[in-house]
Amino acid sequence: MTKVLINEHLVDEQDARVPYNDRGYVFGDGIYEYIRTYNNNIFTAKPHFERLLRSAKEIGLDLKYNVDELTELVQELLAANGVVNGGVYIQVTRGAAPRDHAFPTPSVEANVMAFTKTYERPYKLLEEGINAITIEDIRWLRCDIKSLNLLGNVLAKESAVKYNAQEAIQHRGDIVTEGSSSNVYAIKGGEIYTHPVNNYILNGITRMVIKDIAEAKGIPFNEGTFTVDFLRNADEIIVSSTSIEVMPVIKLDGEFVGEGKVGPITKSLQEGFNRYIDADS
Repeated sequence: MTKVLINEHLVDEQDARVPYNDRGYVFGDGIYEYIRTYNNNIFTAKPHFERLLRSAKEIGLDLKYNVDELTELVQELLAANGVVNGGVYIQVTRGAAPRDHAFPTPSVEANVMAFTKTYERPYKLLEEGINAITIEDIRWLRCDIKSLNLLGNVLAKESAVKYNAQEAIQHRGDIVTEGSSSNVYAIKGGEIYTHPVNNYILNGITRMVIKDIAEAKGIPFNEGTFTVDFLRNADEIIVSSTSIEVMPVIKLDGEFVGEGKVGPITKSLQEGFNRYIDADS
C-alpha cells in the first residue's frame, strides 16, 4: 500500500486527507519542492530544502523544521514506499482556517504533505533531444518563490503539448526567462547563456549543478538576459530541471536548433551531470 506523508504521519494513500479549508486549496497559499532520488540517495537534498525554507520565509510562512528534519521525513517516506529511483513531492501550506485573504489570526499550524513516485532517468530523450515552443510569460513577478500558484505554467505546458512539443520556453517581451517547468540555456560560440537569478525565474537546483559543471570544465557561463532571436540562432539549447536533468532541445518553434542534433557542449554537461550523480550518491 502506497504511503503518503501528512504532518509527520505516514498514512495509506486512500486515507490521505487535508481539510477543505486548507489555504493551499482555497488560495494556493503554500510552497513546494520536487526532489530526485537516484539509487536510494536523495539527490542534492540540502539545496532543495534550503530553497523550501527560503520560499517559506519569503511568504511569511512559519515552517518549524530545519534541513536535517525535512530530510529525515522524506527519507522515511521513500523507504516506506520502496523508492530506489524516482522522486518525492513535498508541499507546505499555511494551514487550515476560515476563508479570509489575510493570514489567519492567531496563526495556525502549517500543513505538510508529501508523496513519492518511482521512475527511471529519461535516457532516450537525453540522447535524442526534445521539441519546444516559445510563448509569452504571463506569470506573476515572484517566480523566485516556488509557490503553488502554477496556473501560468500549466497553461504554457498545455500550449506545448498542443504543438507536439515537450516544453514551452517563456519570454517577457523579447527577453527569454525560463521554461514552464525548467530553466533555459542558449549555447553560442562555445559559451552558455542563461537568465540571471532574480524575481523572474526560479533558481533551479539543476541550474546550480550545471553552473558548477561548466565552471569545472572551463565553459563560460554567462548569467544575463538574451532575446528570443538570440535563442533561435543558438548553436545548442538546453532546458533543465530536477526531473529532466540536462535536456537538449533540438527543435524550437518547428525549426531545427543548430545542426538539429545534440551538440558537444550539451554532451559535455550531461557527462558532468552523470559524474555529479555518482559523487552525490
